[in-house]
Amino acid sequence: QVQLVESGGGLVQAGGSLRLSCVASGRIFTTYSMGWFRQAPGKEREFVSRISRSGGSTFHADSVKGRFTISRDNAKNTVYLQMNSLKPEDTAVYYCAAGDTLILDTAGSRVTYWGKGTLVTVSS
Repeated sequence: QVQLVESGGGLVQAGGSLRLSCVASGRIFTTYSMGWFRQAPGKEREFVSRISRSGGSTFHADSVKGRFTISRDNAKNTVYLQMNSLKPEDTAVYYCAAGDTLILDTAGSRVTYWGKGTLVTVSS
């Protein structure tokens, strides 16, 4: 069993930055590939970013490419999402995800564990 706890969400003006953190507890962190998904009000959950077990491979959705960066610190059992140049359309609940797989898919079908989410609100 793995528990994922997100933090770092909040209210920010357009153009601002936030860094989300997700701390994992339970099984060995390096067993899991990690990712971030988000769900905006009235919309389906969508893929944001993913990172491999070692941290050597990352991938971002086109909508956030060049603005968001995913990283992980395996010594701290933590994955981060640095979000810059935020836009109102980035407003959503952001979920941390872990999968006992080489790499997460963008549909989320390989996610084994989900966090409870942290709300990011970007004002215009």
